[in-house]
Amino acid sequence: MDRPIVFNEEREQLTKEYLTERYGITDPTITIIPSMIVLHWTAIPTLEGSFDAFNDPTIPNWRTMVENASGLNVSSHFLVAQDGTIYQLMPETVMGRHVIGLNHCAIGIENVGGTEETPLTKAQLRSNIWLVKYLSEKYDIDYLIGHYEYPRFEGHELWLEKDAEYRTEKTDPGDEFMANVRKATKKFKFKPVPQ
Repeated sequence: MDRPIVFNEEREQLTKEYLTERYGITDPTITIIPSMIVLHWTAIPTLEGSFDAFNDPTIPNWRTMVENASGLNVSSHFLVAQDGTIYQLMPETVMGRHVIGLNHCAIGIENVGGTEETPLTKAQLRSNIWLVKYLSEKYDIDYLIGHYEYPRFEGHELWLEKDAEYRTEKTDPGDEFMANVRKATKKFKFKPVPQ
């Protein structure tokens, strides 16, 4: 189901600036060729709260760690509700800001919840599996990763983040969730995450 976030001229300009400043891409285009899928959780208990976190083009000032890196708000291509409903927030081939160092090639899937009070659901697992299959049949996807695995790409040919100090520690969407999605999508023979 389409539920687009605001993607106006300001967000487009901030995306181009992000690509230039963070990744050193000159003459940037906001279009990406996806080769990776990154699974996340929002750690926000409601669909509306999760959507609102991504909707504005500029990052809220309470997100100090990521705000200092760019004024571009975080975003994701898909948002999966606790009941498994899939919402597409932005086109799959437009760069979203959801993973350090790899946004230029990655489709992001966010899942509502992920806290002790609102753990990810079986319906979300089924929807993530469906989405990964759908995207992997549509694009040449090499990697399927959990957000917590992104630091293992430092030094990899896909890694573009220029600031060695800009890192965040992540646990989403958890080992068990990733293991279950990987098991259900093993026919795609994704490349192993770097050690």
